[in-house]
Amino acid sequence: MRISYGFTLLAVVVGVIVVFIIGSVVISPPLPLIASAGFDREMITPNADGDNDIATFSYSLSRTATIDMVLVGEEGQIFSFREQQIRGDGDYAVLFSGVVDGFMLENEDITGTVERRLMPNGTYTWQLTATEENGETQTETGTLEVVDGDSPLPIMSVFTVSPSTFTPNQDGVDDRVEINVYLEKDVESLDVFLLGPNNVRIPISARVEERDYGEAGRHRYDYEGGIDLGADPPPDGTYRVVALAQDAVGQRIRAESELTISVGGKPYAEIAPQAVGVDVIFDSQPYDNKFATSREVSGELVAQPDNPEALAYSQQITIPLGNMLVFMLTVENYGDVPIRTTGPEPGTVYQQEQQAATLGWFDESGAWRVGIQCATSRTSYPYRWAIGSDDDLIEVYDEASGNTYQYLPAGSRSIVWGAVRLTEIEARNPQNCWAGLIHEDVEVSIRNNNVGMRAILIVDPNEESEE
Repeated sequence: MRISYGFTLLAVVVGVIVVFIIGSVVISPPLPLIASAGFDREMITPNADGDNDIATFSYSLSRTATIDMVLVGEEGQIFSFREQQIRGDGDYAVLFSGVVDGFMLENEDITGTVERRLMPNGTYTWQLTATEENGETQTETGTLEVVDGDSPLPIMSVFTVSPSTFTPNQDGVDDRVEINVYLEKDVESLDVFLLGPNNVRIPISARVEERDYGEAGRHRYDYEGGIDLGADPPPDGTYRVVALAQDAVGQRIRAESELTISVGGKPYAEIAPQAVGVDVIFDSQPYDNKFATSREVSGELVAQPDNPEALAYSQQITIPLGNMLVFMLTVENYGDVPIRTTGPEPGTVYQQEQQAATLGWFDESGAWRVGIQCATSRTSYPYRWAIGSDDDLIEVYDEASGNTYQYLPAGSRSIVWGAVRLTEIEARNPQNCWAGLIHEDVEVSIRNNNVGMRAILIVDPNEESEE
């Protein structure tokens, strides 16, 4: 029987392929998944003295694989160093100081979470396992001894955040959060931060005190949301406050607490111009004893100025001695948060020698008030009023203090007025008087200082009649 040429050619090709495959296997057999692995020394002494603290672990992969590395103690304890990490083919080297993923010893009670910790002294069997995508695995082993590595953890015995809810809006109520950390030993680093959306870190700075960074002892942090620096606070919501303490060996402890931000924002307000084009309306009105006010007695309130001629005042105002300098202005809260205020209420009448504290209304940090000052005033804005009447303001009860506070809502306006009875003629006469919008213990901004300045001439009617 005669064999066809095509069949013969096919047989030859198949034979060549088979021979090539067999030859390739014989000459270049498949490489092991882990080509090599091992430490560069047999013992380490991880005590941060700079001598033999660290060993280098090197390994080589011939193909892409997921690796795990553990160290097994003499009594079977397993310590993880690398877990489920994907590596491509190639050579790798990593430093090892005896610090592995965090673990707890029996009967330990530690504040926070131990993230990284030094293994106890002893002889360990290391195991490097590589797993391919198809499930094929290979494990290499060896030994490493840990000596003189007994180091205490960077324990934070105290970690407190108070209050747990705060309102960073400069109203003087729950504007700040105090964070306390107590370190039981010196550490290489101590970081405290707010963990925001997408795990973005918002750093929190420690107070400037006599204790050095990382020094054992108490460390205090004062957080106001960045608002004191002119920045907007983080959006309202619940965040995690995190403290990380790490020592020179590399051991790390993490402590966490929750913090809720509510009604946060930079407050903005100003004295708005009147419709007639002036910032502050000044007028003169006769005084009556019914307006007399002291800490013990609340006098009647003066009515809002309604003299059409007062709107036209642009130059000097003449006031008979003993009469009242009455003012009226508009306050606008053009920010996104309500602003707090305190009394006395609009319409209150001061004697020239009085001031707000005389009537029992002392400065309150974070409160906004309208003030009147003249060139001969002995203090800054001695005459002060709330930035709105009860009808303009909302009340907010603070459970922590048990106090009820008044606020001018965001985006709203209010009319403020009041009077000062002028009973003294100073050496400077006439003298300038003006209004201001005061954010107590924070600022009197440029736009709200020296507003509506007007020359005031005080005349004595008795002297005029004698002439």
